[in-house]
Amino acid sequence: MLEIIQSGGWLMVPIVLCSVLAAAIGFERLWTLQRTRVAPRELLAEVWGVLNNGEYDAQKLRELRNANGLGQVFAAGITNARRGREIMKEAMEEAAGQVAHDLERYLTALGIVAAIAPLLGLLGTVVGMIDVFSALMLEGAGNANVLAGGISTALITTAAGLSVAIPALIFHRFLLRRVDELVVTIEQESAKLVDIMHGDQEDPRL
Repeated sequence: MLEIIQSGGWLMVPIVLCSVLAAAIGFERLWTLQRTRVAPRELLAEVWGVLNNGEYDAQKLRELRNANGLGQVFAAGITNARRGREIMKEAMEEAAGQVAHDLERYLTALGIVAAIAPLLGLLGTVVGMIDVFSALMLEGAGNANVLAGGISTALITTAAGLSVAIPALIFHRFLLRRVDELVVTIEQESAKLVDIMHGDQEDPRL
């Protein structure tokens, strides 16, 4: 592997860095964007149970806000519940927007990696082909080994760039889809809390 990287020339350095960055972002987001970490299914019932017992003080609201994304939205709604249904909904929508922004963290960088990695590979190939033609001018076309070796080296960067870009693009699309699903879940759970607290829906524990 080290020999391949060395034979690809100096442009292999940014390609390797892109691969490390893409892997780090991909696995970090896969861990972070789990349903149980962002919007646990049982949270609505737990929150309603605590509300019925009248146990939500400033400390518990702080704990709820820091627990996960859905808890952050619920805390905003509970804090503004007494100001009316519309104010409560607006507060939760604003909190949900912030949560969605946090869920999309680093995904722009991952998309950039997916876009520029093949371009870096292509640039490496172009630079390599320039070197090949320079060698042709100096040595002529009689040395086939020099030509084959030069072309092979030039194409390594393209292969490396595509090898980085393809999984990065897959991760990017997959994670964007997961963010969309989580945002929809948060919106649905938030609407249920609004309806429950304003008497339009039954106790979610029933």
